[in-house]
Amino acid sequence: MTVTAHTPSRSVRAGSLLRRAMHVEKRVYTSIGRALLRRPAVPTGGTGIAYHRPVLTVLIIFIVLSAIEIPVIDLIVHRWVPVRIGFLILGIWGLTWMVGLLCAMLMRPHSIGPDGIRVRNGLEIDVPFSWDDIASIAIVTRVDQPKTPRVVDGVYSERMQYETNIQVELERPVTVSLPGMPPHGGIHEVTTVRSGRMTRRHASPQRAPSSPGLSSRRCVRP
Repeated sequence: MTVTAHTPSRSVRAGSLLRRAMHVEKRVYTSIGRALLRRPAVPTGGTGIAYHRPVLTVLIIFIVLSAIEIPVIDLIVHRWVPVRIGFLILGIWGLTWMVGLLCAMLMRPHSIGPDGIRVRNGLEIDVPFSWDDIASIAIVTRVDQPKTPRVVDGVYSERMQYETNIQVELERPVTVSLPGMPPHGGIHEVTTVRSGRMTRRHASPQRAPSSPGLSSRRCVRP
């Protein structure tokens, strides 16, 4: 169920896009900082669940190509200093952005902690669910069509290459806020959460032994 169903105006869409761009730009540099300090965004007593593997090779290829592109373009336009400086700035910014995206996927995994779970994806998505809201967790593989909205009929799917393999059933409808405007973003009420390609990645010190995990075939909250 989508709570906000009205069609936003152009000015509202432009403002939303600007805020998202500023947020993403900030997240690029904080993710690089986390990677340098080796501090994944996993709560104390929690476990991080990686989701980056399906796109890791593609990201590395883009990073390598972006790094090669900088000296190649510089060699072509080195006679025109203003153009050279502009392309150099653009190239370095693009390379930094790609590295930040990779660091975000590595340092901001899905997390399971004493307070619940957090569903994440890249630079923007970070949706928390408390254990009180969760009824069960099961391994269920599903492949959706391209361009399918994240929320359809109360089912929130955070896909990785159109695929999800973890399904979380909620005790009651929960309101979630997603970046962007409807139908792909906005405020929605969901009863089921699906997430893609989970594999154990990080473990935080003092992990709470009583926290439910995602490694079992089916986990039902007591």
